[in-house]
Amino acid sequence: MNMQSDFPAVPPPGCPAHGSGKRVPLYGTEFAADPGAYYTYMRSYGPTAPVELSPGVDATLVTDYSAALQLLQNPDTFRKDSRRWREYNEGKVSRDNPVVPLLEYRPNCMFTDGAEHMRLRQAVTDSLAQVDTHRLSRHVERVADYLMDQFLSRGSADLLNDYAKLLPLFVFNELFGCPAEIGDRVIFGISGIFDGINAEKANEVLGQSVGELVALKRKQPGDDVTSWLMQHHAQLNDEEMAHQLVLLLGSGAEPQRNLIANALLLLLSDERYAGAGLLVEDALDDVLWNSPPMANYAPHYPVTDVDFAGTRLRAGDLVMVSIAAANSDPALSASRQQLSKRAHLAWSAGPHACPAKDTAQLIGVVAIEKLLNKLPDIELAVPESSLTWRPGPFNRGLTALPARFTPIRTDKQPVTQQQIPTGDHRAHAQNKQEKGGLWSSFLSWWRQ
Repeated sequence: MNMQSDFPAVPPPGCPAHGSGKRVPLYGTEFAADPGAYYTYMRSYGPTAPVELSPGVDATLVTDYSAALQLLQNPDTFRKDSRRWREYNEGKVSRDNPVVPLLEYRPNCMFTDGAEHMRLRQAVTDSLAQVDTHRLSRHVERVADYLMDQFLSRGSADLLNDYAKLLPLFVFNELFGCPAEIGDRVIFGISGIFDGINAEKANEVLGQSVGELVALKRKQPGDDVTSWLMQHHAQLNDEEMAHQLVLLLGSGAEPQRNLIANALLLLLSDERYAGAGLLVEDALDDVLWNSPPMANYAPHYPVTDVDFAGTRLRAGDLVMVSIAAANSDPALSASRQQLSKRAHLAWSAGPHACPAKDTAQLIGVVAIEKLLNKLPDIELAVPESSLTWRPGPFNRGLTALPARFTPIRTDKQPVTQQQIPTGDHRAHAQNKQEKGGLWSSFLSWWRQ
């Protein structure tokens, strides 16, 4: 991240806002290639900047660390309920816009306020607290073994698409008690929403699949987070159950994949990690500060017209926090060494701070240590400068992470997987339960 204090007066080269007075776009390959340059430019506006999340979707982005904390810790002025989103209510944002599935209202603890938020959040935190960390570690190791067995004999792998992307999805399917026929569609739905590929349909598939999971667990509760949520004294109804699951599965899997992949990139490319002094935990903290998995999110809406950080906001304006820009705020440069390692905003802050950060940290550490211990000579297969990042306003995620290592023979043969459908083949998968999907393949492998 660029930490300089002399901000350029013009947008970065290639930025459509250049010389036009338009909002700064947070989409496209130019932004993905060098978001730091965009954040540096946006600071010329002050603590907030006018941005466009996708064509036709305007927002105000908070880039200042202190202002971000002020927003996140002030639920009386800024609410999370996106039914307040004025431009969406006025029809200026179409429902099929690819960013809408991550912004539209759902009756879960992310998009509620006050007493309702506290009721739903307590159910989530209490249920997650029942997760046995030793059991979770063992399951992460088991999933890691399965995924590595698919590529060990090749001597090469795409550590993003072959490992970091799939591991959280498999882990969460187990934690939430997903049987194969539901878990395969959960994987499809989450991937589609965050990749922005037919996001509206993927959102529908995800909703249907978690609805089926809720119905199943009503009849056959188990030793899993879904059943614990259902049994909580908050007495969540079926709709609330489904939307808590969408939140937990989606907000867990996507940031987790980016956390693992971004940390692996750091460990394989940064000479500071070549010795024995720094640990995987240090790499994760480094990523959470400097390349946070969710770079721009935390949507909020002012209750009334308000002056905030030098900007006049109207009631119902979409206001978001740039976690990446706030973490790299030049005002922090002198004090970051004295700040707590966890003072970054990657887990958000205030009443809506992430309730699963300890779980996410554990999964990340175990997944990375397992891989590095198994493949001690692993290295990047391409120059770091040739890697590309996924476009989009919310995530900081690689498109691929090619690596090579000495091939290893395995006892278990790789399972022939039916991959997540893409392009024209998605429609077929949306209307048919795929018995040969990714989650099914893992369960088949484990039974060998």
